[in-house]
Amino acid sequence: MRYKIAYLAALSLPLSACDKAADNAPKSEAAKEAAGESTIAQGLGDDAGRFAAAAKAVGLDTTLAGPGPYTVLVPTDDAFGKLPDGALDNMMKPESRPQLTKVLTYHILSGAILAEDINKAIENGGGKTQLISVGGGTLTAAKEGDKIVVTDGAGGKAVVTAADGKHSNGVVHKIDTVLTPA
Repeated sequence: MRYKIAYLAALSLPLSACDKAADNAPKSEAAKEAAGESTIAQGLGDDAGRFAAAAKAVGLDTTLAGPGPYTVLVPTDDAFGKLPDGALDNMMKPESRPQLTKVLTYHILSGAILAEDINKAIENGGGKTQLISVGGGTLTAAKEGDKIVVTDGAGGKAVVTAADGKHSNGVVHKIDTVLTPA
């Protein structure tokens, strides 16, 4: 009996950590209730082909097909086009997969976070808010005019160009720049 209790307690630790991570993310009731019919992985469209290919190369497509919820800041193909020549090709090589994984997980947040939630957090934070990625990096969200702008650890800025793509396991916001950790 003691072993069963210890076993069940050990199993609950990772699950409770996931629940706490999701609970720390700002989210509205609308975000919890809104869900599309496809997963994030299934919903990545033509405009996110490079992101989808990179996610598949490192196995994140399986994660983004899982239960979530996740919020993914998906760089458009045009955003990947802004990278230096050959940068994405180099990251797609097997020996660079840890670097690619770090960059991609920097774009994924725990929980379903709508633009409305980010705007409220920015307002409550006096003009900016911190978003923690599942990769452990910190992003800063602020408003510039009516746009949400996300600043990465290296000082680069990405504008949310299309918000609130709702999926069964979370939300997608398209951005115009690839975010890079410090």
